[in-house]
Amino acid sequence: MSIEPKLTRFNQSVLSKYQIFNSIFMTLPFDAVTKTGVLLPLFHETCKKGFENGDNPTTIVDTFFEKYQARRNKESQINLLFRFIQYIERQVVLFDAIEDAAFPIVNNMDGVGTLRNLKDKAQAEYKLDELKAYLDDFKVRIVLTAHPTQFYPGSVLGIITELSKAIEKNNLSEINNLFGQLGKTPFFKHKKPTPYDEAKSLIWYLENVFYISFGKIYNYIQTNIYADQKKHNEIINIGFWPGGDRDGNPFVKPETTLKVAKKLKKAILKKYYEDLKKLRKKLTFKGVEDRIINLETILYDYSINLKSKKAISVKELTEELLSIRKIVVEQHQSLYENEINNLINRIHLFGYRFATLDIRQDSRIHHSVFTNVVDQLLASGNSCLPENYHDLSEEEQIDILSKTTDEITDLDVFEDEMTFNTLKTIQVIKQIQKMNGERGANRYIISNNQTALNMMQLFAMLKMVAFKDKLTVDLVPLFETIPDLENAPGVMEQLYTNPAYMAHLKSRGNKQTIMLGFSDGTKDGGYLMANWGIYKAKELLTEMSRKYGITAIFFDGRGGPPARGGGKTHNFYSSLGPTIEDKEVQLTIQGQTISSNFGTLNSSQFNLEQLISSGVTNRIGSEKNKLSEEDRAVMTDLAETSYQVYKDFKSHEMFIPYLERMSTLKYYAKTNIGSRPSKRGTSDKLVFSDLRAIPFVGSWSQLKQNVPGFYGVGTALKKYEDRGEFDKVQQLYKNNKFFKTLLENSMMSLTKSFFNLTKYMSNDEEFGAFWNIIHTEYETTKRLLLKLTGYETLMQNEPTGKASIEVRESIVLPLLTIQQYALKKVQELEKAGVPADDPEKLIFEKIVTRSLFGNINASRNSA
Repeated sequence: MSIEPKLTRFNQSVLSKYQIFNSIFMTLPFDAVTKTGVLLPLFHETCKKGFENGDNPTTIVDTFFEKYQARRNKESQINLLFRFIQYIERQVVLFDAIEDAAFPIVNNMDGVGTLRNLKDKAQAEYKLDELKAYLDDFKVRIVLTAHPTQFYPGSVLGIITELSKAIEKNNLSEINNLFGQLGKTPFFKHKKPTPYDEAKSLIWYLENVFYISFGKIYNYIQTNIYADQKKHNEIINIGFWPGGDRDGNPFVKPETTLKVAKKLKKAILKKYYEDLKKLRKKLTFKGVEDRIINLETILYDYSINLKSKKAISVKELTEELLSIRKIVVEQHQSLYENEINNLINRIHLFGYRFATLDIRQDSRIHHSVFTNVVDQLLASGNSCLPENYHDLSEEEQIDILSKTTDEITDLDVFEDEMTFNTLKTIQVIKQIQKMNGERGANRYIISNNQTALNMMQLFAMLKMVAFKDKLTVDLVPLFETIPDLENAPGVMEQLYTNPAYMAHLKSRGNKQTIMLGFSDGTKDGGYLMANWGIYKAKELLTEMSRKYGITAIFFDGRGGPPARGGGKTHNFYSSLGPTIEDKEVQLTIQGQTISSNFGTLNSSQFNLEQLISSGVTNRIGSEKNKLSEEDRAVMTDLAETSYQVYKDFKSHEMFIPYLERMSTLKYYAKTNIGSRPSKRGTSDKLVFSDLRAIPFVGSWSQLKQNVPGFYGVGTALKKYEDRGEFDKVQQLYKNNKFFKTLLENSMMSLTKSFFNLTKYMSNDEEFGAFWNIIHTEYETTKRLLLKLTGYETLMQNEPTGKASIEVRESIVLPLLTIQQYALKKVQELEKAGVPADDPEKLIFEKIVTRSLFGNINASRNSA
């Protein structure tokens, strides 16, 4: 299929529909200000022309009021700006809904990267047995995280879903009603959600999307690739962080984790009950009907009361359904056999856990907790730990911890709350395993993992508290910063040479999951170095693990946008080459990436299939993706050059003040979108290491400067141009899919940048020179990426994606203008020395905060 038809389909099914529905939407009066819908197009035009003429946001807003609304007083003008924000937020929702509705039309659901395509290709090349063998031991795990980049409250997500359905059917009266509902439904959250609230909102996706799409994919593989009804490797599974991720979130307590695990179990039991209820209407046969009714009753009671006396195990439920299927096949002409089989498959995929609840905590917290544990054990007088434990070397401590037989039976002796909660969480893991099955909670991730001791402290605590006889928990180190990535192979070798830890790995199938984080990697080392650092770490960790007979499973902490390891993720997985272990693809999905890539049945199925086939593609074509020594040297040099440039930029004296005073960074905390604090430390002064990746990347995105997605790339490429060696980079681009994907994702960051918005800053006495540094790097990167790819415009190879971005950027142009206008007003008032509680200043700050929502939602995965 050529590129052109896809763009045509987008223009017909998305763009034209948006223009039609938007004109209906604009005529709706949501409140007393009936003229908003009429005035917004005029304001949009004023913004567009103003930026083309080089005007700044303040001039643009003032010009609009002088030209069209001269008689409005100051208060009325502010009210109109708030109304504009209200309308634009909802225009974004409308565009989301139309794009979701058109997904199967715009994307070829049987095209390249889908399972049907994979099967047909394997059949044509007589490689079906090879494909089956590959699927026997390959897995994709997506892990839903609660990281706060989703600005839609649950009620609005519901409206988007219903609106998509109505648009698909062109049901005008329903669309009109939903527009009205949309206008009256608040987007702003008045209080922060709790971790349990976050879990509930993501369980909605499990129930309404993944339960169905996972089942469909598994059924297809079972029926069309294996052509049998046997139980196979599940291939896809799901992880879950809300309620388990306590890294930097003091509100996640042991009770929260248990409560979420119970909610997950009730949710999956309810889904099984609903399926049984549908089956009951069909299986009205002798010897079958009574048994289905009995199962339905049992699961109904069980889904309401987890302590139900009639409770049934997963094994018993499956055996009963297999027995029913056998009767249906032998005595009732296999009527509705497929429907029974579909339910059996879902039970195989989800068990009683629905999703695996991961636990995560920072190594520094563990270190202080474990110090308290040692002190308490030594004070009790009956510990096998030596008195001088704290004075011993790291190696000696590791050796002692691997052999310790200490037990902690009474947690109440620990007065420190963090110590008590950490140990209690270990007890809760054991409890969840009993309740939801071992896979209900069997992974513990240590973020900021720097040493083997970090891992062994947790290893010892797990054994001391709840897993003395058999440790059924996988310990997962998370390496994020550039130095941590470089040290990772050494850390793992220390663990692999420890007999106790190796015995544990043997009991876990000789597999070691290792998590690598993009977000903080990019924040720490810049775009090229973060990606190349992770690539190299994966190669070395693969080699190190294979040396000791261990299969490394890589779990990627990928965010939504390229700046946080996102972008077109499946392209990365199909480009890894033979030097990186690829038995499983595991990645975090968060914020708008959940709703934009997996939020509907069609997008969920399509993107999951793309991930499955990306692994296959890499396995089959991995030799092609192998880097030659020359290409590797160029890649390393580019990464190191960009790393140095980015480090210099980050240490510029204006870097922190610019983010603090010229961006929306400090407003993120006011949006009430996530349960955890927006920065790590407690100091009033902004410290770079305290910055969380999401507000950091998001603030650059609001400025339309997307620095983390390109900074340093241009300078690194220019070095080769200046030396007359640009052909070496061109060679690398041509030869290596990983590098190609990296640069194409960077182009997305550049496409979403718009420097005319903040051009006024170039004349600022304090920040002008700093703004110019960023702008120059943007221009250099853009020019050289076009030169390298041979494109005339950015994202030329992806016209549909580019078209979608252009529409979204156009929708929010007035919103960005209003935000910059308000920021400038706040800055002027601060310079004039007005107090923090000045009413005018508070109003403008409210405008900045309110306009964050639409901007982020429009980019869908910009933060």
